[in-house]
Amino acid sequence: MKQKIDWIEKRHALRREADAMLSSVSPALAAGKPMDVMLHELLVHKVELEMQVEELKRAHAEMEAARDHYAEYYEFAPVGYFAISRDGTISEINLTGALLLGGDRATLINRRMADFISAQDRDRWHSLIPSLLDPVEIERTVFMLEMRRADGTSFNAYFDCQSRQPMPEAPVLPPVLRFSLFDVSKIMQAELQMQQIREARKAEAGAQG
Repeated sequence: MKQKIDWIEKRHALRREADAMLSSVSPALAAGKPMDVMLHELLVHKVELEMQVEELKRAHAEMEAARDHYAEYYEFAPVGYFAISRDGTISEINLTGALLLGGDRATLINRRMADFISAQDRDRWHSLIPSLLDPVEIERTVFMLEMRRADGTSFNAYFDCQSRQPMPEAPVLPPVLRFSLFDVSKIMQAELQMQQIREARKAEAGAQG
């Protein structure tokens, strides 16, 4: 609302400036000569168009900055972002997600997500997909699976899925599952090491007692 009011004020200021400019050049304007009136209106219109162009340039620059800001957060987020189509193929993936899977994004698009899930967890993945793509109600689902990178190394992955119902007026599109994924192997390893240290200290204290 404030932007609209500012725009109106700018146009009023512009017209006052044009009136002053034209009055100093053509005193005959006060007499209402048609040519002078037409010149006045053309001058105002010209400057208004120039101002509109500047406003559009500024808005475009702001949109580009917002786009770049969003892209930076999306691409370099500390977690991988994925979109999976109904057939289980990867339709979207950020750079972090590509790094987690150990591949190039261009080669990962249209690959089956199941190809990167360890054999012992693949059946569980296939059993989860239908309910995640067609949820009875909007809900958040989290789970862990063992993943296998393109180079054959594995890691424990934490999935955070958010099912969303499409808006009633939205066009009918194939369902897509969106989720974030991050590697919890280092966290689990650190917890195991801490547990081992606690047990060693407990055993040491018992031996001293």
